[in-house]
Amino acid sequence: MTDINIVLVEPEIPQNTGNIARTCAATGASLHLVEPMGFKIDDRKLKRAGLDYWDKLDITYYASLEDFLEKSRGEAMYFFTTKAPRAYTEVTYPKRCFILFGKETKGLPESLLEANPDTCVRIPMLDHLRSLNLSNSAAIAVYELLRQRQFEGLREAGQPTTFDWETT
Repeated sequence: MTDINIVLVEPEIPQNTGNIARTCAATGASLHLVEPMGFKIDDRKLKRAGLDYWDKLDITYYASLEDFLEKSRGEAMYFFTTKAPRAYTEVTYPKRCFILFGKETKGLPESLLEANPDTCVRIPMLDHLRSLNLSNSAAIAVYELLRQRQFEGLREAGQPTTFDWETT
C-alpha cells in the first residue's frame, strides 16, 4: 500500500473507475473500491479505460463503506464533496492519507460528511454546475498531493519521441 490512497465509494460508471485506475498506475497511488459497484470488475469498458495498466495497480476491495472504515480506522481521510466550505488546495495533506470520492449520482453519504466536517474539501467550480466528472476530480486531487510533495518519485522531464508516420 502506498502513501496516497484513492477511495471510490460505490462507483457506478466503469469508464471513470478505469480512468482513475490509470491515474493510480501512473502516480503510484493505491486504489480502493467500495462495493456495491455499478459494474463488474471484468467489465470490458473498465478494462479499456484502464488500458494495459491493471497489472501495475495496488487495488483493494471492500464489501461496504462500513468495512472500509473499519479496516482504515485511524488513517487520515479527506472527503471530496461539492458541499464543503473549504477548497482542496487549502489543506496540507499528511504523508499518508486517503482521499474519498462518492458515487457519480449522489456523492458521499451525508452522514459521513456530517461526521467529518473538518476534512471535507471541494474543488472550486461555477455555481450553475452540479459537479465535475469523477475521474477528473480524482486526478485533480492526487496531483495536488503530489505537487505538495514536489512530485517526489515521478519523472518530471519529458522524453522527446519520434514517430514514424510512414511505418504505422
